[in-house]
Amino acid sequence: MVNQRPGNAAVQRLQLRTELRKFREQVGLTQRQVAKTMEWSPSKLLRIESGEVGISVHDLRPLLSCYRIHDEEVIERLLDLARGSRKMPFAEYRDVYGQPFLNFLAMESSAFITRAFQPLVVPGLLQTEDYAAELSRAYSADRFSEPQLQRLIEGRLLRQEALDRDEGETYFILDEAVLRRQIGGPQIMRRQLRRLAKLAAHPRRRIMIFPFSSGTPASQGPFTLFEFEEQGIPPFVYLENLRTPPDVSTAEDEFNKLLALFWDLEERSIKGDQVPQILLQMAEHIETAPHDLVLPTLELSAEDS
Repeated sequence: MVNQRPGNAAVQRLQLRTELRKFREQVGLTQRQVAKTMEWSPSKLLRIESGEVGISVHDLRPLLSCYRIHDEEVIERLLDLARGSRKMPFAEYRDVYGQPFLNFLAMESSAFITRAFQPLVVPGLLQTEDYAAELSRAYSADRFSEPQLQRLIEGRLLRQEALDRDEGETYFILDEAVLRRQIGGPQIMRRQLRRLAKLAAHPRRRIMIFPFSSGTPASQGPFTLFEFEEQGIPPFVYLENLRTPPDVSTAEDEFNKLLALFWDLEERSIKGDQVPQILLQMAEHIETAPHDLVLPTLELSAEDS
């Protein structure tokens, strides 16, 4: 038996929802029209096409008939996708993660190429446990109990298994501010910088630094681009926010615009063998007692007083 790669259920659901939407559009039906024909609530088809829920074999057969799909080979292939997509990654974390973020995690665990720009904090895939804990408490303590916060941290660390896959490539561009900002204090930040240095040495995990000297990054905020090896799955754009679910788009023009931006940022970033050295140097020289910027004391002349 051929081993299925991690995240396969997410890929299968992506393939299935993409094809179902395409078939519906080919016969010229709206979601509301299909829902009426199938005697479903309008939200059911919407949730299937958005990937929020899977579809059972029992429901899929009449839906394909509604779309005038009668080729047995095509039907069987889609039924196999439906069977394989039932168990989605991180489904056990529904108590702390909303559906938009669960969709994000499914993409993250199965994308063939991931490109991310982060101007604020270290990306979740690269965080140490104590850095992740500091962020979770800073942004979620008002919404979750302590046990739930522990599950948030647990889920964030579990995400990092995506970095251990034998296939796929990840590209991260971190603004210099991410590395200078001491989340949790010097000790936590030192460990985080050392972890980044270790990850940056991996051939398929490319970490780049966008330095202050390169000027403005020309981005409204963090974004992640996902591309998939499987045919028929469009690339996805995620515009991230620390407090709200990410906005997702499969619009080709949006993806191309941000991909061009990423390449521009990459061109202006520090990369290659310099990155681990810089990160280790920053970790070594991080201030043990960081201080805030202060205004200089101005001496007033007699005329000014």
